[in-house]
Amino acid sequence: QVQLVESGGGLVQAGGSLRLSCVVSGRTFSSYAMGWFRQAPGKAREFVSAISRSASSTYYADSVKGRFTISRDNAKNTVYLQMSSLKPEDTAVYYCAIRDRPSSYYYTRTEDYDYWGQGTQVTVSS
Repeated sequence: QVQLVESGGGLVQAGGSLRLSCVVSGRTFSSYAMGWFRQAPGKAREFVSAISRSASSTYYADSVKGRFTISRDNAKNTVYLQMSSLKPEDTAVYYCAIRDRPSSYYYTRTEDYDYWGQGTQVTVSS
């Protein structure tokens, strides 16, 4: 059974930083692409960032490019999202996701992913 558990969310002032973590169990983590998405109240879930299985390729939404960094530690079955220069509009529940089909690429659509974590709340105050 695949499980994804996010942590690291919280309340931070605008301009601050947070690092989200997502630990995966039940799969050979290094075989699969990972992604981060977010969902604000009343809005659809949106893509934030993705990383290929070897971490050789990463991709970011324009809204977070230059402020967020995705990384992974395959030895720890963990993907990270380092968020800096946070803005109030970054407030959302953040979800990690795994594409349960081995691939060398990264993916940006929700339908490209097969399993999701429960989400972690990030709140940025102005």
